Amino acid sequence: MSIQLTVTAKGQVTLRKEVLEHLGVRPGDKLVIELLPAGRMQVRARPGKPVSSIFGLLKQPDRPPLSIEEMNDIISAGWAGER
Repeated sequence: MSIQLTVTAKGQVTLRKEVLEHLGVRPGDKLVIELLPAGRMQVRARPGKPVSSIFGLLKQPDRPPLSIEEMNDIISAGWAGER
């Protein structure tokens, strides 16, 4: 299959939806471009981590989770120089 893309005056190219689907990329994912001889290139997907991967990152098994109010108190104390 051959797909034709247009280069804008700014030197940018927009990949069409079917190209992105073929690569299996989603918003926030990265693409790796390898420049090859004779004006060729190779494009491959380097999927990123979903935003949900940070959930629970700071969880401490030996402590209960903080409430929003407790978090706000800690933040306020930090800004006030009390922590």
